Amino acid sequence: MYNIPKVKLGIIAVSRDCFPIELSIKRREAIVKACGGEIYNCSVTVENELDMLDAVADVMMEECNALVVFLGNFGPETPETLIAEKFDGPVMFVAAAEGDGDLINGRGDAFCGMLNCSYNLAMRHLKGYIPSYPVGTAEDIARMIADFIPIARAVIGLKNLKIITFGPRPQDFFACNAPIKGLYEIGVEIEENSELDLLVAYKAHANDGRIPSVCEDMANELGVTGNNYPEMLPRMAQFELTLLDWAKEHKGAREYVVFADKCWPAFPEQFGFEPCYVNSRLASRGIPVACEVDIYGALSEYIGACVSEDAVTLLDINNSVPASLYKKEIEGKTDYALTDTFMAFHCGNTPSCKMCADRAVKYQLIQHRLLEPEGSDPDFTRGTLEGDIAAGDITFFRLQCDSEGNLRSYIAEGEILDVPTGSFGGIGVFAIPEMGRFYRHVLIEKHYPHHGAVAFGHYGKALYEVFRFLGIKDIAYNQPKALPYPTENPFER
Repeated sequence: MYNIPKVKLGIIAVSRDCFPIELSIKRREAIVKACGGEIYNCSVTVENELDMLDAVADVMMEECNALVVFLGNFGPETPETLIAEKFDGPVMFVAAAEGDGDLINGRGDAFCGMLNCSYNLAMRHLKGYIPSYPVGTAEDIARMIADFIPIARAVIGLKNLKIITFGPRPQDFFACNAPIKGLYEIGVEIEENSELDLLVAYKAHANDGRIPSVCEDMANELGVTGNNYPEMLPRMAQFELTLLDWAKEHKGAREYVVFADKCWPAFPEQFGFEPCYVNSRLASRGIPVACEVDIYGALSEYIGACVSEDAVTLLDINNSVPASLYKKEIEGKTDYALTDTFMAFHCGNTPSCKMCADRAVKYQLIQHRLLEPEGSDPDFTRGTLEGDIAAGDITFFRLQCDSEGNLRSYIAEGEILDVPTGSFGGIGVFAIPEMGRFYRHVLIEKHYPHHGAVAFGHYGKALYEVFRFLGIKDIAYNQPKALPYPTENPFER
């Protein structure tokens, strides 16, 4: 995973000049110790604006890209909040709990100071991350810092991200509309290109000397049983190198790159294969390649990669689970109702490491029907990585800019069940509590597209905080039965 930032945290303690500065220093040192030294300890304790400038200069000289501002006592409202203005990165604000000294000379009143800190941040229109309960002991704050790291990683990544696209959306895929205004609002850059640009670059990589080594890596990844078309590996390796070189040559002033590419109907015939397997390989390295020019799908995948530090995928919220399969494999073995389950699918872009052992490179059945002669052996529609997606916890989520230019999001935690799908593509049986209601009153009601990003694990807490930090007002989730949606008919419950 080399396309996501590494977080280097610093901590700055602040002190109100009418409180003992030693209190902030002692409490800061205890936090650094509780963090196991995995945080830069700024020796400048901030009491005034000049201290603030010195402290920010110190942490930036140490190349910190995220910061903890610690109210060891009440704290000075102006300089502590100006840290967020002067520091170029996400800042978390936390405060000290009492209990490590007497309540005469050892009382810090940081519980009160945090209120003024929050008020001043709002007055100055500054962003600061404040945990759900931001006051604690050194050990409490060390845990808050651990929770902050994936949030900071995503925020830093987005600030330095460029989304590169090739081609317009396929016909009748208006659901993947992507007003780019929303990207600029959260600091993401975009470069839009033609499919012809990609084809020209691909042809220029013919006979590239690196192709054999990439083919060898692909063969090792797929194994004997997964490498159904070894003669196609050079074409796919050529394409992988094309995308990696394009990312390197076109990222410009940004550090990180993701792609959103048009993958049909012209692509397979002109390139000679389906791009899905290559897309899966890049996603496993932290470079999502979203299908069907789904710009916000690529953006969502990247956020998931930053939060989880793991491979992600993009899937269609595709089809219901047949009642017969539910009765045979799920009913009585879990607490899920039929309407809690669904199948999520895409042609073959899920990384190999997240699939069952029998995954293999195959051909795209739907595209074969559409693009190749009836009854013929598959030719250029080969190149999908197919099989059931491995069972385990997941978070299904998306950040989307709607047709009115408003950013909104959803997050739902669930799991992939250990149930054979008996179907094609990269596919799995998913279960999300109260999915039926969530599907109707969030996904349909709020006009979300069919694509959702998947992180492999439960990351709802961190994703929610990332979206809040970005200023997303509408963060939907799968609400429990006891909490009705605004659009839910009360007479149906």
